Amino acid sequence: MAHLNGRVAVVTGASSGIGAAVAYQLQDAGVTVVGLARRKDAISGAVEAARREAKERGHRPAAPAARAPGALHCVQCDVANEQDVVAAFKWVRDKLGAVHILVNNAGVGGPHSLAGASNSGSDEWKRILNVNVLGLSIGTREAVKLMKEKGVDDGHIVHIGSVAGHINPLGSGEQSMYFASKHAVRVLTEGLRKELVAAKSRIRVTEVSPGVVKTNFFDAMSIAPEVIAKQPHLLPEDVASAVLYAVAAPSHVQIHDVIIKPIGEPF
Repeated sequence: MAHLNGRVAVVTGASSGIGAAVAYQLQDAGVTVVGLARRKDAISGAVEAARREAKERGHRPAAPAARAPGALHCVQCDVANEQDVVAAFKWVRDKLGAVHILVNNAGVGGPHSLAGASNSGSDEWKRILNVNVLGLSIGTREAVKLMKEKGVDDGHIVHIGSVAGHINPLGSGEQSMYFASKHAVRVLTEGLRKELVAAKSRIRVTEVSPGVVKTNFFDAMSIAPEVIAKQPHLLPEDVASAVLYAVAAPSHVQIHDVIIKPIGEPF
């Protein structure tokens, strides 16, 4: 874990849920974290709340605490807006010099039917693809570009996928666009790995695919928190620990694909 001290990580979607948990665990391991979110002012509070709630639940971090926690920087960025993403990485370059870790966590979903969609439905399709696929891809491009510019050949790109990327749409199929976006993340992860191998780069690539996680992600699907609480589910810190495990592995080890499900999950 010592090699994480002083490294710089960019975490998208850091203002809630998994992103906030990833940010605090990396920070506690000595990493300087740049949290990106549309709601810049919400990042710091969300990260501290994630740390506090995990501690109250008795969660044991995947890494021992660093002698000095890393700093947390909060930057406004809508990953669906390419100019925002480019500007965020320019901020990292200008203020911190380099990036060593990118965690592509930002994601959106919702029950958006193909067969019964209206014009407003197509706007939602575009939002899902712009955030989950294009935003992830643009962030990856900018991170790898900065890594190469600064001679960081031991960087790490982490994509937060989903078990939705490993199975067919559930139920009536109204979430098929979301499932399609997560299947795309799987393909992009493997494609990136092969590109980096061909370039003889030692930048590592990981996809972490969780099952149901108890976060506000399901608000967009009009699923009440108590409904999620009654079924098998993971907590944000469970997923964050998997991310930390992957980035803290020895430099010759690539944890390429991690699927995490709560015990008893039926799909």
